[in-house]
Amino acid sequence: MMTQTAVLNQLYPAFTVSTAQLRLMIESFRRDMIAGLTGKPASLAMLPSGLTKPAGQETGAFLALDFGGTNVRAFLIELQGNGRHALLKRRDAPLVDPAGLYNYAAATATAEELFNFLAAQAAALSESNRDYCLGFTFSFPFKLYDAANAVLLYWTKEIATSGVAGKNVAALLRDALTRQGMDNIRPAAIVNDTVSTLIAAAYRDAAADIGSICGTGHNTCYLEPGALNCHGQPTYLNIESGNFDQAPANAYDRLLDRNSERPGAGRLEKGCSGRYIGELLRLVLLDLSHQGLLPPLPAGGPPPYALTGKDLALLLEDATPDLQGISHWLSELGGADGGYPGRAALKTAAALISRRSARLATATYVAILHHIDPGLTRRHVIAIDGSLYEKLPGYAAAIAETLAELLGQSAENVSCRLSKDGSGLGAAVAAATTLGSAAFTPRRL
Repeated sequence: MMTQTAVLNQLYPAFTVSTAQLRLMIESFRRDMIAGLTGKPASLAMLPSGLTKPAGQETGAFLALDFGGTNVRAFLIELQGNGRHALLKRRDAPLVDPAGLYNYAAATATAEELFNFLAAQAAALSESNRDYCLGFTFSFPFKLYDAANAVLLYWTKEIATSGVAGKNVAALLRDALTRQGMDNIRPAAIVNDTVSTLIAAAYRDAAADIGSICGTGHNTCYLEPGALNCHGQPTYLNIESGNFDQAPANAYDRLLDRNSERPGAGRLEKGCSGRYIGELLRLVLLDLSHQGLLPPLPAGGPPPYALTGKDLALLLEDATPDLQGISHWLSELGGADGGYPGRAALKTAAALISRRSARLATATYVAILHHIDPGLTRRHVIAIDGSLYEKLPGYAAAIAETLAELLGQSAENVSCRLSKDGSGLGAAVAAATTLGSAAFTPRRL
């Protein structure tokens, strides 16, 4: 049986990334960015969106559909110009029914079933006697052919719906809308969630030029001055940064990767996204039990991916003197806690996993800043959406601290801003920017 001190001596070096390691990662990330931009082999896809910065004066009512994780969200949004908007309607639906009635994320689900479900969410917010322009936030790697046509390259975040990879997802949505008699809804723009988050922020603040998701998944985009759209304007690039393959990794990371849906892929995302940090906590929990700091867990412990970022938040928020909240959490998993040392080790593990996630993400932001503004002479806003940044205790603070650590005095020119529900607003703004006019008002048929 290992002591608490011995376990902590094992966990700290495993989940701590030093300033020197982050600087090496920054240089590797920059090299991969350049390789991806020039068509050389790289772990970063550097996918162009074809969209440039909004004017901030776009107006009109637009439908938005946001699909990128465990929930699908539909919005009816009115853009009011001057960076203002109003949410008129919203609808949320789980991709996997809690009662087990359906699972559109499973390989047994078909493309038609999934897109019928997506179309139904948008249709529920519409009126049959009005025309609607729709922006579609699709948070998976895709190859863009034009603003409204894109082919899914591969699924991520353990989604495995059959018949979608290699297909035009915008066409699948259009066909599903037609099947439901909703030809009055026209998908006008398909965007990655990072791009829609950034467009939403740029609609309000022209200095926003980096967008990131720190939630179920992890990815980042930015405005690339050297890549131009068809109108000769700088365009947003979806980096697919979660696939970066040179981030520091430990034994828990390697075990998670070996047992994942796509071993060897998405290495950065597996170290810092909400989908995977809960799994890292589960692996630590099993290890603590195996080493005797916690009693044996019934039935081998929680099943894979049963723990999430919410579990880390629960552990981090427990401020009771003897960590009774963690004791209760352990009992809900069906096991005894074995005393305070085990509870304290779990809280430490949650803090280390969370802080490492924030530091790894921040290193990629610094790499992008060095690429687009080497002297950091301009003001930059990093727009971030996602449950980790918004809700995980200490996460946003760790990003700010790491920016200051890596940028020094220049960090004064960089600020991070929560772009809550940016995927919905950004999809609406993206749809507006494709119309070639600042205004679009749904007409009556």
